[in-house]
Amino acid sequence: MTAPSLAAPPADLSAVQDRVEAVLRHFLGQKIRTAVEGCLPDDVPRALHGFLHAGGKRLSPLLCVVGWQAAGGHGDSAPVARVAAGLELFHAFCLIHDDNMDNSATRRRRPAVHRALAHRHPAPDSEDAAWWGICGAILAGDMALAWSQELLDTTVSPPARRAALNQVLQTMRQEVTYGQHLDLLAPHKPATDLDTTLRVIRYKTAKYTVERPLHTGAVLAGADQGLLDALSRYALPLGEAFQLRDDVLGIYGTPKQTGKPVLDDLREGKHTVLLALAAQRATPTQRALLDRLVGQRALDEAGAARIRQVLEATGARSTVEAMIATRYQQALAALQNTPCPPVSITALRRIAALAVERTS
Repeated sequence: MTAPSLAAPPADLSAVQDRVEAVLRHFLGQKIRTAVEGCLPDDVPRALHGFLHAGGKRLSPLLCVVGWQAAGGHGDSAPVARVAAGLELFHAFCLIHDDNMDNSATRRRRPAVHRALAHRHPAPDSEDAAWWGICGAILAGDMALAWSQELLDTTVSPPARRAALNQVLQTMRQEVTYGQHLDLLAPHKPATDLDTTLRVIRYKTAKYTVERPLHTGAVLAGADQGLLDALSRYALPLGEAFQLRDDVLGIYGTPKQTGKPVLDDLREGKHTVLLALAAQRATPTQRALLDRLVGQRALDEAGAARIRQVLEATGARSTVEAMIATRYQQALAALQNTPCPPVSITALRRIAALAVERTS
């Protein structure tokens, strides 16, 4: 079967996704065969293969390819396809470790990697199995990071562009790590602390999910700083809108569509803009309810419904919806002055709509 060509207009986003999928399937298939032939455990490559092909939005690879084409990329698309696939493997690394830290039960409608590996333990219901799964998931995430770099290292490009690419990637890795650390610190901040929550969104999502993938593709095509700055003006508000929508879906979404239980974020006590706004505006009675129920591991649907009532009564949900709309419009407005081909502008507009007008 012939893989779709990335020379197609970037508006054909499904062709981009199909090409990246083909690269990932071939690459991980090779890793499984190498493990089997070397009499090595194939649990890790198989876990990654299952994780990557259980679904996912593939937003970072899409933005990488569109960034490449926005900067005038053309001709041989194999290098950018491998870079885009490398970004998806890096994303897998981040998600696997994030699920480990949060002790999340599911991801993409399947058991999270640490849970899936624990089920393979000889005594899957034991405490030893849970620890075994956590350790295995750390190794799987580490392997995803290493293999991400392997895909990126095989990219053929002039030395100057390679140096620019490495700088973007190094910056991205640092930013998402700082974002994750800020997220770990957030529970020790006051529930009303909106600034910290917004900083987490900026570094853990907006930069690594939207801005840096766009920059990665653009520098592969030789983009100058002016274009990179213009892409940032689009990417950062869109990335924030994307995460704000994710937070709304984490409380109001449908599990069949989001791929995870709707109570997870509330049981975890995840610090979101929704909850920070509600805490700021709550009456003493409402605040006492939030303090008692948010973060309760045994929270049931009745308790979640009471939290949602506070979010509605304080106007937190409507405010977040307004924030999403404002950031979406800021991203679209930035495109009016972005110096790239019209077909790329069309693709970026479509991606913006997909990012905020979604149910999963």
